[in-house]
Amino acid sequence: MEDIDVPPFFLCPISLQIMKDPVTVPTGITYDRESIEKWLFSGKNNTCPVTKQVISDCELTPNVTLMRLIQSWCTLNASHGIERIPTPKPPVSKAQISKLIKDATMSSPQQQMKCLKKLRSMANVNDTNKRCMESAGVVEFLASIVNTYNSLSFEEYSSSNLEEINEAISLSDEALSFLYGLQLSESGLKVLISKNAEIIDSLTRILKNGNYESRAYSVLLLKSILEVADPIQLINLRQELFVEIVQILRDQISHQATKSSLRLLVNLCPWGRNRVKAVAANAVSVLINLLLDSSEKRVCEMALMVLDLVCQCAEGRAELLGHGAGLAVVSKKILRVSQVASEKAVRILLSISKFSATNNVLQEMLQIGVVAKLCLVLQVDCGIKNKEKAREVLKLHARAWKNSPCIPANLLSFYPS
Repeated sequence: MEDIDVPPFFLCPISLQIMKDPVTVPTGITYDRESIEKWLFSGKNNTCPVTKQVISDCELTPNVTLMRLIQSWCTLNASHGIERIPTPKPPVSKAQISKLIKDATMSSPQQQMKCLKKLRSMANVNDTNKRCMESAGVVEFLASIVNTYNSLSFEEYSSSNLEEINEAISLSDEALSFLYGLQLSESGLKVLISKNAEIIDSLTRILKNGNYESRAYSVLLLKSILEVADPIQLINLRQELFVEIVQILRDQISHQATKSSLRLLVNLCPWGRNRVKAVAANAVSVLINLLLDSSEKRVCEMALMVLDLVCQCAEGRAELLGHGAGLAVVSKKILRVSQVASEKAVRILLSISKFSATNNVLQEMLQIGVVAKLCLVLQVDCGIKNKEKAREVLKLHARAWKNSPCIPANLLSFYPS
C-alpha cells in the first residue's frame, strides 16, 4: 500500500486506525465499534475517552453517513492498494431477542435448547449484542431455566424417564455456561441477584450435584454475583454454600475454579458469621493442605488471606492449631512466596500469639522454627509492617522464648529487647 493521507475524521480516536464500523456514543463522539466496545465493556470504563463525560447509556448508534464516506474514499483510492471496507452486519435488536425469549418460554426443552444456541451465536458476534441481551431480558430467561431444573425434587426426577432427565440437565448446563459467558456488567449482575432470589441456592445445588464443568461455571458465576451483593445478602448465606465452596477446593476441578473459590472466601469472610460457617465447612484443614501442595504464588497468597480472616475467630484458631501442619506451613510461607503472603502469614501468627498462646502452643512454635523465622523477618528487608508485627509477636512471649537454645545464635541478636 502506498503512503496516502487519510482524512482524520476517518480515524478512530482510540486506535487511530481507519474505522470499519463507526458508531456514535451518547456524548456525540464517533468511534470504531471494536475499539469502543473494548473500552466500555472489556475495560469496564464508563466515560467517553475524548470528552471524559460519564456515559450512563452505552447504546452505540451506527454512523451510517460516515460509513458510506469511508467506503467511497476506499473505492476512490483502490489504485493505491486501499481495500473497500465491507458494510458491517447490524447488531441484534431488543425486539428480535424479546421475540426469541417469548417463543421459547412456553416451549418444550428441545425448543428452548434451540433458542439458547441461537442466542449464543448472536452473543458471540460482539459485546454490543451481549449488552443488548442484558437489557432485553436474557439474564432473567437463563436464570429461570437454571432455577427451574435445579429445584426439581427427587420425586419429580424419579417420575420422569431417563431421556427427560438428561434433557433437563443438558438444558440447565447450557443456560448456566451461556449465563457465565455473557460476562455480565455490574448492573446485569445486580439484576440477576435482585430479581432471582433463588439463583444462589440453584448454583449451590449445582456445586453439589453437577458435573465438573457445570460446577466450575457455578463457582465462577457465584464469585461475580457475590462481588456486587449487599452486606445483608452476604451475611445471610446458607451453610451449604460454604460446604460446597470448600469441596471445590478439595476436589481441585480446575485452576480457575480453585482461584475463584479462594476469592469467594476472601470476599465472604470479613463478616464474623461467615468465618464461623467457613470453619464449620472444614475450610481451615483444606486450606492448610492446599498450602502444602501448591507453590503457585496467587493461590498461596489467597489461601493465607482466608486463613488470616478465619483466625480472627476462636474456632478458626482452634482448627489451625489442631492440624498437625498448621503452624509449620504458615511459618514456611514467610519470605518464600511474596511480601503479601509473608504479611498474611505473620498476621496469622500474631492472632495465635495474642489469643491462643498456651504453653504447649508456645513450645511448638519454638520447636518447629516459627520463632527463628520471626527473628529472620527482623533481619531482612521484607516491609515495615511485617517487621512491626513480627516484633510484636516476639515481645509478647519474650520470657518464654528469648533464652531458648532453639533460636540460632546468629538470629538471637535480632530478638527485640
